[in-house]
Amino acid sequence: MTEITAPKSPVTADQFADEIREQLKYAQGVTAEQATAADVYVAAAKAVRNHLQDAWFTTQADTVNGNTKAVGYLSAEFLMGKQLENALLNAGLTDQFDEAVKALGFEPKDIVDAEYEPGLGNGGLGRLAACFIDSLASLGVPAFGYGIQYRYGIFKQQFDENGKQVETPDYWLSNEEPWGHIDYNRDQKVSFGGEVVEENGKKVWKPAWSVRAVPVDYLVPGYKSQRVNTLRLWTARSYDEFDLLAFNRSEYMEAVEPKVKAENISKILYPEDSTKVGKELRLEQQYFFVSASLHDAIRVFYPGQDKPDLTTFPDKITFQLNDTHPVIGIPELMRILIDEYGYDWDTAWTITQKTFNYTCHTLLPEALEVWPSSLIGELLPRHLEIIEKISDQFKAELREKGVAENTINDMAIYTGDAVRMAYLATYGGSHVNGVAELHSQLLKDVTLKNFSDAYPDKFTNVTNGVTPRRFVKLANPALSDLITEGLGTDKWVSDLEMLQGLVPLAQDDEFVKKFAAVKQANKHAFVGFAKDHYGIDIDENTMFNTMVKRLHEYKRQSLKILAVISRYAGIKNGTVAADDVLPRTVFFGAKAAPGYYLAKMTIQLINNVARVINNDPDVKGKLAVHMLPNYNIEMAQNLIPATELDEQISQAGKEASGTGNMKFALNGALTVGTLDGANVEIRERVGAENFFLFGMNVDEVEALYANGYDPAKYYEADPRLKQAIDLVAGGTFSEGDRNAYAPLVSDWLTKDWFMTLADFTSYANIQAKIEELYTHPLDWNRKALLNVANSGFFSSDRSIEDYLERIWHTGPLAD
Repeated sequence: MTEITAPKSPVTADQFADEIREQLKYAQGVTAEQATAADVYVAAAKAVRNHLQDAWFTTQADTVNGNTKAVGYLSAEFLMGKQLENALLNAGLTDQFDEAVKALGFEPKDIVDAEYEPGLGNGGLGRLAACFIDSLASLGVPAFGYGIQYRYGIFKQQFDENGKQVETPDYWLSNEEPWGHIDYNRDQKVSFGGEVVEENGKKVWKPAWSVRAVPVDYLVPGYKSQRVNTLRLWTARSYDEFDLLAFNRSEYMEAVEPKVKAENISKILYPEDSTKVGKELRLEQQYFFVSASLHDAIRVFYPGQDKPDLTTFPDKITFQLNDTHPVIGIPELMRILIDEYGYDWDTAWTITQKTFNYTCHTLLPEALEVWPSSLIGELLPRHLEIIEKISDQFKAELREKGVAENTINDMAIYTGDAVRMAYLATYGGSHVNGVAELHSQLLKDVTLKNFSDAYPDKFTNVTNGVTPRRFVKLANPALSDLITEGLGTDKWVSDLEMLQGLVPLAQDDEFVKKFAAVKQANKHAFVGFAKDHYGIDIDENTMFNTMVKRLHEYKRQSLKILAVISRYAGIKNGTVAADDVLPRTVFFGAKAAPGYYLAKMTIQLINNVARVINNDPDVKGKLAVHMLPNYNIEMAQNLIPATELDEQISQAGKEASGTGNMKFALNGALTVGTLDGANVEIRERVGAENFFLFGMNVDEVEALYANGYDPAKYYEADPRLKQAIDLVAGGTFSEGDRNAYAPLVSDWLTKDWFMTLADFTSYANIQAKIEELYTHPLDWNRKALLNVANSGFFSSDRSIEDYLERIWHTGPLAD
């Protein structure tokens, strides 16, 4: 673990209050007496940013002038969460802020609440990226996060009167955004379309249109490291903002058409791509940010040089491709090196392959991006030529290795009709990593087996992690204080393995009772949060049982809601004795992709199950269900510390890793889960006796697929499951409409690709064990504390150290 130094002497609370007043007066145009909470938030954010600025400049200079290779993290998402509290913590200004705003007549909570959460990501991929850039800065490693500043994020989720998901724009940039600095002087030109011609024996790309990529810089401060890295997000602008002649002809739409076309590129995260236009926009987005980022890196590391020696580029920076979205960067760097700087193919390929590494985040074949070659040829004709040549070179290389021709065809990067981006990334980079031990093994054994056989040394594992600064220190201050009390130091915040020191305290009943009191206080706090944000009443004297994650069939929210329906039916018909009912409140939080029909129907079902259960006096005080809208980082930071039972119930072999499972364990929840993703490693580390395991393992799943899976057999075999599905089919949760969920019911009974029905009995049966343990609070909380104590491995700091050692081969800047 890198030695962490204390921050330089911060200002006093009075000085910080004066800085906020200065910002209010000269930047906001109001006095402290006139200011609203929103004014003070912006002023405080700018004051904090000023405190980070010198360290940012120093880090930039040391990055360019030092001998330490930097990391470029290319990601379509950075789910940052609110920035103020995190920046205050890492700048050592939290206490000063609290006192300063009170002196100005405000409550710190009101100022923090005035910040609108950035809409820069969707789920685990983006949150992982945010954790990683936090850890890079905290470890003192020079790094740039590169992505897109989406104007509207993905979408804001609401539910209509029928429980259906409604997507509305997320206007996160509608008010002043004090964290991002727009730098128009360091823009990049990104081009599309056109044709490739030959001039003087060279291929020349003549694009049809171009956009201006303008960087928006966010400071990424490290915790007590004196280092501040950069998150550089690109926003698209037009070079032809306004056609005055068209406007004067009253052609008002035509006058702004170039501006609209350009700005659409950075308008929204993951545009719906079931149409050709949608696919075009997605590819435009991906190329837009990687092209701008690669050119920017050359500008940063070779300032003012017209003919830099780019053979040294891989020594200056290593680029991590966070999933397949940035993989177009491989042919783009080849194009830059060959077309713009005159390198021959072999030299360019050597540079390129040394520069890139690829993280694969999936085991689902449909998630390994495949682009129609016609679309690439239309938008990026020069890149398609380069991809074809890479593909031919790859085939020749495989033949030299003695790989069979049919296997070579299976491994083709370019098929004639399509380009397989995961295959391009695997061949085009130095390393490929999975994100959990099981996932990495399955990548080598199944998903990318042929590649692993041909290039075994490329493959490695880096198990994901989460930042303890945001997800323990900030999200759970009461637990943080208790951990510090138990360990006698707060150094665990930057060395999470120190949590092991809590293991002996799990045998101390008084400490365990303190731990239980923290959990109860967090539950009480969430009751207030839910009332304020969602207008719902929650009984804090029930078990808090949570399932929050992206809505996808393989994650199996259907399994959870069917179990809830089964429990509801049991209470109603008396098969579950009243005295045996453990009062439970079940929380769901999930967004479904706008075009994902079955996922959206599952959300509708959950909402309507909640409506029926929560309005039934027969189960009042025994069972409640809430589908919380618009799951985001703020909700996570409030709900995770309050949760007692966490659901990680995806089908074995389908979840790459998960990071929600890590956050819950670190915050003292017990997990019910399958042997999937990082669940395997969590269970190994916290102890099998402190984890509720159910369901088939990977081998059993594959065997069932191979033998022929008939979901109807499981429906008939377990009366609890049959009754639950029959209630859905019979209209109990659709006001008597038997057709409302017919597609969902049909899928369960005839397809059920992720084997929800096959695992239902095992899942339902383990609930008795869960509920029996919960009736013994000391035993439950002892196990929960051991989850905290043994989860230090799942720090993103450890993940980054693994990347540094296994893939990037670099380290911190010298002090």
